[in-house]
Amino acid sequence: MIRIRSLILKETMNPVTQQARPRSFEQTLLSARRTMMMSEILQISMDSFRASKTRFMLTALGMVIGTASVILVVTIGMTGKQYILELIQKIGTNSVELEYAGGGASQAERARYNDYLTIEDEKAVDREVPGVMYSSPVLEMHNRLTFPGGTQKDTTVLGVSPPYQQIRNLIVTEGRFFDDIDQNIDARCAVVTQPFARERYGSDDAAVGQTFEIVGLPFTIIGVFKESVSDFGQSEITEQTVLIPYTVARYFTGQDRVSQIYFSMQNMHEVSDAAKQIQQLVSSRHRANSVYKPQTLTDLLVTAAQISDELTAVLLLVAAVTLAVGGVGIMNIMLANVRSRIREIGIRKALGATYREIKLQFLTEAVLISLTGGIVGSIVGLALPFSIRFFTDYAFPFSWWSVLIALTAATLVGVVFGTVPATRAAQLDPVEALKYE
Repeated sequence: MIRIRSLILKETMNPVTQQARPRSFEQTLLSARRTMMMSEILQISMDSFRASKTRFMLTALGMVIGTASVILVVTIGMTGKQYILELIQKIGTNSVELEYAGGGASQAERARYNDYLTIEDEKAVDREVPGVMYSSPVLEMHNRLTFPGGTQKDTTVLGVSPPYQQIRNLIVTEGRFFDDIDQNIDARCAVVTQPFARERYGSDDAAVGQTFEIVGLPFTIIGVFKESVSDFGQSEITEQTVLIPYTVARYFTGQDRVSQIYFSMQNMHEVSDAAKQIQQLVSSRHRANSVYKPQTLTDLLVTAAQISDELTAVLLLVAAVTLAVGGVGIMNIMLANVRSRIREIGIRKALGATYREIKLQFLTEAVLISLTGGIVGSIVGLALPFSIRFFTDYAFPFSWWSVLIALTAATLVGVVFGTVPATRAAQLDPVEALKYE
């Protein structure tokens, strides 16, 4: 009240001569109220918070938890998305797999006119399709291996070229992968999977140097490998797969045909266009009815990203429930606040405070509680990813958009749940409020 009186007195004085000038009381009071709108409402709200610090902190705690939950949910969603995409990328997002899907209009024609892929198709793609970095044929065979002592084992044998290691991101755990020299001299060497080596010889290093026969031809194991990431059995490599040079494998079939041809592009963004070019080029080299199907992981990447985003959105809705609970707490405490300050509201209305000013005052208090909790919650939510980044080498992802969303949501919660208490305070009758004890 002292501030209001001083404002009235100030407004009745000429700012230049500091002498009284004739102004109506209504004009003076309107000017005072405008000044109060800009500064006094915020000051009154802060005074109210200082008078009940514990109640203010406990009310803001709900918003702290809700806002921190929003940021952590987004962070966890981004981390999961990054992890899934990295797993898929390790399989080979730059690769294009081309396979023969059949040919001929009828089943009899498809059985009679097999138009398989050949090494010449691979060479043509290497020459004419830009951006191809590695390529390798895959000749799949199912043979029986014979080990010293006469024991035998049925397994999958793949004839591939040395670049197959880079295309499929294979990790050699012991020994080495066969190279161009081995392929050029038709070396009878092989690399085997870890499960194969450990089941047969007990360990990876014990398998290197061992021999076995395929249809009477001796092969020496020169390396043991594993896939960089599990593909859940969706590739041509199984737990008992043996890899040998393609130039040797083709002698077992007597033909130059292959099951698939793998190509690796220099850039992941080139994969889609390259797949179309490869399909068109290979199709032009064969009969019109022959079908060749390129496969890439680009669609899988997009699908995985969409699934991750949708899961994050669902978790955000769960976190929004926490914000709503915090909003109910704000509304509850503001209703109690209005009840305890009825006489104060009556005095302010008696001095000329309007419906709009009273409503704005209590709405400002609700928004301040909500926004303060949102700011503290944002700090708490960012503490986890920043701590992991600081104390470890893992680049824990976070998004400043999540902070903006959380603070915006906190502000909206304050507005939405503070409207009812503010409206109730503004609708109080000044006469009845002054008589309230």
